[in-house]
Amino acid sequence: MKKSLVLAMAMALGVTASAYATNPFSDVPAGHWAYDSINKLAAAGVIDGYGDGTFGGDKLMTRYEMAQIVAKAMAKGASVERLAAEFADELDNLGVRVANLEKKADNVKVTGEVRFRYVDQDGAMARSEREDGNAKRYSEVWGNKSNHLADIRSRIWINGMINDDWTYTGMLQNVQNLNNNAGDENTSFQRAYVDGKLGGMAVRAGRYNLVIADGNIYDTRADGLELSYGNKLKLKGFVGKATDDITLVPYMRIYDDDVFAADITNGGKYWGLAVEGELAKGLKATAGYTKFKDMGTGFAETLGAPLGKTDIDNGIWHAGLGYDMGHFNLSAMYLKGDLSADKLNDRQDGEINKAIDQYLDDDGFVIGLSYKGAKAEDAGSWGAWAKYYDQGAQTYVAHTTDANTFGMTGFKGFGVGANYTIAKNIVANVAYYNTESKLLKELPGIAADMERTKDHRFWTDVTFTF
Repeated sequence: MKKSLVLAMAMALGVTASAYATNPFSDVPAGHWAYDSINKLAAAGVIDGYGDGTFGGDKLMTRYEMAQIVAKAMAKGASVERLAAEFADELDNLGVRVANLEKKADNVKVTGEVRFRYVDQDGAMARSEREDGNAKRYSEVWGNKSNHLADIRSRIWINGMINDDWTYTGMLQNVQNLNNNAGDENTSFQRAYVDGKLGGMAVRAGRYNLVIADGNIYDTRADGLELSYGNKLKLKGFVGKATDDITLVPYMRIYDDDVFAADITNGGKYWGLAVEGELAKGLKATAGYTKFKDMGTGFAETLGAPLGKTDIDNGIWHAGLGYDMGHFNLSAMYLKGDLSADKLNDRQDGEINKAIDQYLDDDGFVIGLSYKGAKAEDAGSWGAWAKYYDQGAQTYVAHTTDANTFGMTGFKGFGVGANYTIAKNIVANVAYYNTESKLLKELPGIAADMERTKDHRFWTDVTFTF
């Protein structure tokens, strides 16, 4: 028994040596450094010693022996929350409830992460500025003009216990743009939600990261409610408001040689249902339907002229399979969308929907293969992955990939990557993406005016967690 542990246990009990004078153990003389503390514990009934009247201070204790001492100390009213948490499993086996003590000791936890990112890309798209007689054709920008991106993202997570069934999670985020000195960095409350149980149903509500169809439809923050029921076979229902910080299908019209386009950045409202479960050992399946309503209700611009209010809807079906083969995982997913424009100011809806049907593909698929994966707590752990994408513009809203999805004009291509835990809580990630727009390269007279319809990017980042 360690000196510090003996003293701490005795102090926690709060009894004095004057209450007892008799030496309870023959191998602990009065002059021993632990005499008073051991006497206190013995008098309080926390320690018993051995049958031969010795304490055995030099002997090693088992975890169950230590758990018995902690249990007796708890029964005497000692404040030993940290010890109770350490020996929770043993105490549970002894019939001692420690859940409330653990929650009291660790009711609020603060964690965080810092990510350093650099991306080199060759694929920023912009319509070329050109002269046509006396008329000057203006550039339309599609994507990031720069050929590189560098930033530092900091996140602070706050997790708190509300009661036995409910928890709270909050997250503050700051992104420092290293590409410029414009001072456009800001700190915002990106997550604020509760998790809990209502009967046999799991509940999540607030601002959280919503993942739909493994991120092939949506993977970013949303303000909503999610309910799920079941274990091996789980049924999910979700409803809410999508984020405005995304790029949806651009509105495009062609007048002779002029192309009018605008990025619509409001995700609108959504609701959906999904089911997922294990069909056989290692074989998992998922399927569902998500409806997005009134996307693009914000204010858009086209060649300096306001496009105004839009009401774009999209209903997307998905079905996917995943199979674990040892350390490998093979996945495949099919998606089909039904994009439509209910209203677009004074534009003719029939004309808009005809253009959607003609130019925006309504289905697609994703195939992936992964091997293991880096774990932050396990230095030296690593993983690798590869994915192929062929998704029409109607099949996604906020895609999980770090590849260029070309403002939701549809995209196809591949990505490969690897991750490695350099040291505990320090994970490096590297990836290469090669994608192209499904729409822009096929529109008559458009592709020729585009500087690029393809994107090649090399992605690197290092994330520190604490």
